[in-house]
Amino acid sequence: MSTSVHHAPPSRAVPPHILDNAAWAALTGPHAHLAERVGRAARYPTDISPFSALEDPADPRAWDDLAALVGPGAVTPVSGARTVPDGWTVERGGDGVQLVDTALYAEPAPEAEELGPADVPEILDLIALTEPGPFLPRTIELGDYLGIRDHGRLIALAGERLHPPGWTEISAVCTHPDHRGRGLATRLVRAVAAGVRERGDTPFLHAAASNTRAIRLYESIGFTLRRRTRFLLVRAPGERR
Repeated sequence: MSTSVHHAPPSRAVPPHILDNAAWAALTGPHAHLAERVGRAARYPTDISPFSALEDPADPRAWDDLAALVGPGAVTPVSGARTVPDGWTVERGGDGVQLVDTALYAEPAPEAEELGPADVPEILDLIALTEPGPFLPRTIELGDYLGIRDHGRLIALAGERLHPPGWTEISAVCTHPDHRGRGLATRLVRAVAAGVRERGDTPFLHAAASNTRAIRLYESIGFTLRRRTRFLLVRAPGERR
């Protein structure tokens, strides 16, 4: 009778998914030309996006690099971090969800128009009214944006934000309160997604965990919850100059 012992092969750690650190993947990938970077930390110019990213939020060296990047006492949003090292303070935290396209029917919207830098003042007015998330004077450089107008006035918007390799985030989805209930946001999401897929990317998006209405809408049109996320607004060590 054999007495040999068969040992199970050692388990291999599963590498993190690229969307687990989407901002870092974007800033070191397709958006690298926009990135401001110090070592293991990167961010967008502050007139494009407020977001900063760390190569590994568990690595204290990445936080040291972020402190050098943003400066003493600066406040910046960071995703993927649950805690902060000594010297940093958490100003505010928020829970979110990340959803990915698994069954979305994407199609162009004939009534939508491409938006550009000349449209930014109108976009900023609509963003201020509807508050879908941060949109700054140069945010439009992150990707393609589509809008729908009524008698010349911009009433609905959607576009692209983070762009990790192989993926594009749909963002800034909003509709003027006077024109809700007409399916404008859904048509724009489908249209933006059509452009994303045409490039060979897969659409994904983020929403605040408390925004259950938006989450239900996205799930109803073919997005699937991938993970829950945590965003921290953090202050760097030191006195602000």
